[in-house]
Amino acid sequence: MTTWIALLRGINVGGRNVLKMKELVVLLNEACCSEVKTYLQSGNAVFKSAESSAAALESRIEKALKEDRGVDVRVLVLGKEELRRAIASNPFPQAVTDPKTLHLFFLSEPPHSPVIESLNSYKADSESFVLTDRVLYLHAPDGFGRSKLAARVERLLGVDATARNWRTVSRVLEMANDLD
Repeated sequence: MTTWIALLRGINVGGRNVLKMKELVVLLNEACCSEVKTYLQSGNAVFKSAESSAAALESRIEKALKEDRGVDVRVLVLGKEELRRAIASNPFPQAVTDPKTLHLFFLSEPPHSPVIESLNSYKADSESFVLTDRVLYLHAPDGFGRSKLAARVERLLGVDATARNWRTVSRVLEMANDLD
């Protein structure tokens, strides 16, 4: 059994795509996952599965959410090691002391042709970012909600993405480690 992390995009935001985490646990258990644990109400789940493909899990979970709960959202599934590497590769270690200022955008796939100039044009002077194949790290000390770049990441990169702050990714990795 492999330990996986599911990050649901746009759950319980502004009264849309409402899904209780208890319902998510039941749904994931029914979709061939086991030992399901959730964190917060924003669609973070850790589980075990015999499935060896993240893409197959994404598809299965998205389909179950739509058919069983009427929730049509993008799901990104990461292996525990992938999440561990994303955390270990943090280019902004100074931001760890204020975890709400550092966000990791997990990308569905590497951007086809990222336009760094476009990203820079929306970046505030106080912000910094680093783009890797599947993660965009954004340090936004003036607030994530105020960031023009944060609001445009998906459109500028041309791929699906979901963001989590440093505290959340750290806690989710702890949960994944606890499953082993």
